[in-house]
This record gives sequence, structure tokens and C-alpha cells, in this order.
Amino acid sequence: MPLQKLQFRPGIVRETTAYSNEGGWYDCDKVRFRFSTPEKIGGWIKQSSDTFLGTCRALKPFVALNGSFYIGTGTNFKYYVSEGGGFNDITPIRATTAAGDVTFGATNGSSTILVTDVDHGAEISNFVTFSGAATLGGNITAAVLNQEYQITKIISANSYNIEAREVNTVGDITINGVYTPVPVTANGSDTGNGGSSVVGAYQVNTGLDTTVAGIGWGSGTYGRGTWSSGANFPTTGEILRIWTNDNFGEDLLINVRDGGVFYWDSSTSANPYLRAIALSDLAGADSTTPTVAKQVMISDRDRHVIVFGCDPQDNIGVQDPLLIRFSDQENPLVWSAQATNTAGDLRIGTGSEIITALETRQQILVFTDKSLHAMQYLGAPFTFGISMISENITVAGPLSAIAVDDTVFWMGEEEFYIYTGQVQRLPCTVRAYVFNDFNQLQAEKVFAAVNSSYSEIWWYYPSADSDEIDRYVVYNYTEKAWYYGNLARTFWIDRGIDQYPIAANTDGHLYYHEFGDDDGSVNPPAAIDAFIQSSPVSIGAGDNFAFLSKLIPDVTFDGSTDPSPSVDFTLEVKDFPGANYDGTKSSTINRTATVPVEQFTNQVRIRLRGRSFGLKIESSETGVMWRLGTPRVEIRQDGRR
Repeated sequence: MPLQKLQFRPGIVRETTAYSNEGGWYDCDKVRFRFSTPEKIGGWIKQSSDTFLGTCRALKPFVALNGSFYIGTGTNFKYYVSEGGGFNDITPIRATTAAGDVTFGATNGSSTILVTDVDHGAEISNFVTFSGAATLGGNITAAVLNQEYQITKIISANSYNIEAREVNTVGDITINGVYTPVPVTANGSDTGNGGSSVVGAYQVNTGLDTTVAGIGWGSGTYGRGTWSSGANFPTTGEILRIWTNDNFGEDLLINVRDGGVFYWDSSTSANPYLRAIALSDLAGADSTTPTVAKQVMISDRDRHVIVFGCDPQDNIGVQDPLLIRFSDQENPLVWSAQATNTAGDLRIGTGSEIITALETRQQILVFTDKSLHAMQYLGAPFTFGISMISENITVAGPLSAIAVDDTVFWMGEEEFYIYTGQVQRLPCTVRAYVFNDFNQLQAEKVFAAVNSSYSEIWWYYPSADSDEIDRYVVYNYTEKAWYYGNLARTFWIDRGIDQYPIAANTDGHLYYHEFGDDDGSVNPPAAIDAFIQSSPVSIGAGDNFAFLSKLIPDVTFDGSTDPSPSVDFTLEVKDFPGANYDGTKSSTINRTATVPVEQFTNQVRIRLRGRSFGLKIESSETGVMWRLGTPRVEIRQDGRR
């Protein structure tokens, strides 16, 4: 009997019905397309056993002149410089008290410590490090007090609570990135106040890891504490915490969105690791140095430090969300525009705020909430110029755009865009599938990532029932194909300085991706469940019944670490487009040899009858990689009964 080849177009199509997508694929998870055929994606493994606190939404790899490899890591709690897998806390200090401004109070039988500090300016979950404290007289010793604490409750503008704990347990965290300290309970002898030499060093206020919209209880920082815990919180904690970072040579510039701009000098601040300091506090910084911004960037072509949505030089401290300022060339300390330097500013005239900016090879693209602009280096006397590219575009959030050479891809509101010299909407075959199951309240969390080894742009996003990212959609710009799946990641950087892509997860770990075959988030590694499902294939014109009697599989297990890998092939038949599949035949295809030619199950006998059929390939075992070839089925006409 004749054999029919099963060849399908690359990519998933969900914009039509499954039946009208004959010859295509309709559903998948953990599968990509390469050379027009589907294959399982690569695995992942923890970069190290060390963890960070909070939810990571910024990563920046860079190398120092001495060859040290760093990864800047920004979370809603802290900013770290990772080296050798360890996370070194360089979170800037926003305020340090005078000696004696901080006092403590303890209650017998409780680990809760009352901290009094007039106008402390702190928020719940902020971090503060105490030094110079004396024992309270009992269990609350000087060593217990003189360490870093996370504030557990705001009592008023002048006081707050911490929970006393044993020394050196601050690094112990659970899988969701919160402290699991060993508490220390005060006794009747803890009647002191810590003495007159206590100093409190407050780190920059922490931010939210979930966007909260609206007003009233539960919105922003309002409602973050308990009843009667105080509601006069600063507004800086009401937005999703997003850091931007860029390296100035071997040093690092970091900015907390709508907050300060900070500088970390690798030559003087590493080993031991010192904290980043405000750019305006650097020795030699002029009085017009920006103190608040939405984003910081180093222009690679001309070596200017650029800040977006910042304070103007004649009104330092007051943010203009559409203002762009740039420093003198090669000098991050000079910001006052003079005839003798190249510092200056530009202001965008459309939109209400700058959302994000991206550098390509030729220019810097600046997104507002309504428009897209091109910023280009002109040289003296203007330094930079800016022009509008497009109006009435949308952008999902500050992290939702990515540049690949001179091409920029981004997710907007219910659509995708591409810029290659002009803005175009990017046709998407899974658009409805993505945006019909999308949590718009958490759109700020969407981030774009490039996986250049496979010519892929990934957008990670939260589904409708999730407040955190749990899904992804991929555009393969070589195959011009779309596909999607389920995976929780909060940020990603492509391979480059490191040979593997690196992604952050909500468990406080960084992961190497495209590493091995399995899910290395657990020990031992677990299988990655991967599948792809075709649309129904009509037998003939779909008006007659046919009989499927044999399947000739075609698959390769190249890259598998299991010596006997396998994949399941399933054929399903049905009589009408709206009917359920009423006949199914599954068979496990096993590799039997790899030399001289890879060998596997040569044929599968089946008995299925219907007007159309679908093909599904799936794997759920460890150590398995697979790529589909061109399987065939034996079909013959069958009459009615």
C-alpha cells in the first residue's frame, strides 16, 4: 500500500481552527523549530548553589581589566555583583544615622525588637545594618544587634520592628527567597537600649515584586503592613522594582527605575566588596549630576553616560519623565552643559513618559508610552539629535523590547512589532492564544530575550491566572515561525562572555540554559516534558473513511545522554472537525543502535479508521533529546459500515 509522508509547516498556528490549519502544527511545549522541523529544547542547570534574595529582573555580564568575570544582578530587594557563582551585596546606602540616633527596646519572651529612629524614612522589607550597639543585658547581645536586618513592621515615621536572630544567618533563605532566621528571644535582663554609639545604615528602599494597580487597601505600599502599622509610606516602593545597568569599562553604573543612579568601581570595591555609591557623591562629580532617572545607559560608540527620564540640571531632584541627559564624553562626572564639553540634554515632545531605550549598532531607540524615537550621535556642537520614528505604537513594559544588531523586536499591547529602519507589526500566528491568556495587570514583568544560537526571540509573560511569569512565546526570525510553552523565568541574558545563556528563576538561582537534556532545578535532574501536536490531516478530501495500518517513524536522538532514549508517537483519528478523537494508537519509539547509522523502531502496526488524523510526539524521560524527521503512514480507502 502507498505511504503518505507527514510533512508539516514550521511553527504553531492558533489564529485559525485546527482543522483549517491542515499541514501545520497546533500545540506544543518545550519544543523549538530548527531546519523547519520540531525538536525538544535544551535543558538547564543551576549556575551554583548560592542564591540571591528577591526576584531578579536585571542581569549584566562584564569583565574587569584583571580578567574577573562579573554578573550584575538586580532584584526587588538588592543589587549584587556575582563572581564565581557567589552573590556579593553592593546595594547602595541611602542614609546613615549619626551615632546615638538609633535605640532598641526588647520585651521579655519575644524576639521582636522595637527600633526607634526619628524620621527613618524606611518601608517594610527594607534592609538596615546596625553597628556600635551594646548588649541589652541578656540574650540580645551586641553581636545579635550588630548585623543586617530586614524590617518586619513599620510602627510610625519614628519607629519600626525587626526580629532578633542568631549571628550570620542572614544568608539562609528558603526556596522563595525570604529569610529563615534562627530567632533569639529576649529575657528579663534585656532592659538596655543599645547604648549611645549605635549607627544605622539604611539600604535604598526595596521595591515590589508584583505590580499593584489602583488605590486603596492593597495598592502600592498601602496595605503592605498590618492594621495600625502606619500608612505614610514613600511612593518609591509602589512600582515594580526594575534595575537598569551598564558597564563603563570595568566599572558598573546602576539605576533603580524612578530612583537614584549609582556607580560601582571594580578596581576599588571588589575583594572586599564595597557598596555602590550615588553618582552625584563621587569625588569630582559636578553639582548638576542626575540624582533620579528611569534608565541608565552607556553609549558604546561615543562613550557618553546617558540617563532617561531624569532631573534637569537647573532643577536637581525633580524628575522630568521625558528628559534625556548625557554626560561629557568619557567622563561620567561632568553633566553641566558647557561650550568646553559635550554634555547636554534632549527632551521628547510626545507621550507622557519614557518607557525604555535600546542601543543598536547605528542608534539608540527611545520608547515612550505612545511613540518611538531615534537618538543618534551627531558630534559637535550638538552631540546628539533625536527624531520621531513612529506614533501610536505600544510597548508592554520597560523590559519587553530587545535588539539583535540593527533589528528591534518588542511586545506591545496585544501585538508584536519589529523595527528594521521602519516600524511594522510583526504577524503572529499565536497572537490570540498569547493575549487571551495574559495578565495585563502584570504586563510590566514581560521581558524579551534573545537566544542567538537558535535565532530566537523569547518573550516571557504571566498567564491570566498568574501574578508571576509562567509562560513564554518565541519568534524564530530565521524560520519565521512562532511557538510557545510553560516556564518560570524572570530575566535572561544571551550567551556571550559565558558560553551558555543565563536565566534567573523565582527560587533565587541563576541557571545555565541549553545545558544538557534535563531540568536541573532539582537533584537528581528531572525530565523535561516536551510535546508537539499537529492539526488534523484529512484523508483524501475528508469525505471518505480510510484505514491507517502502519506508521514508519523518523526521528533522531542526537544529543541524548540516555543510552536508550525513546519518544512516544501517537496517531489519533476522528470523523468530523468538531468531534473528539475517537481512535488513538500510541507507540514508544526506541533507539536500538547508533553505529554505523542511528537505528530505532522501524515500523508500528496500527488499526485506526476515520476521516482525518493527527500526530503527536512527546517525551517524558531524563536524558532524552529528539528531533523529528519525516515519518510516514500507510493509508488505504475504507468503506462505510
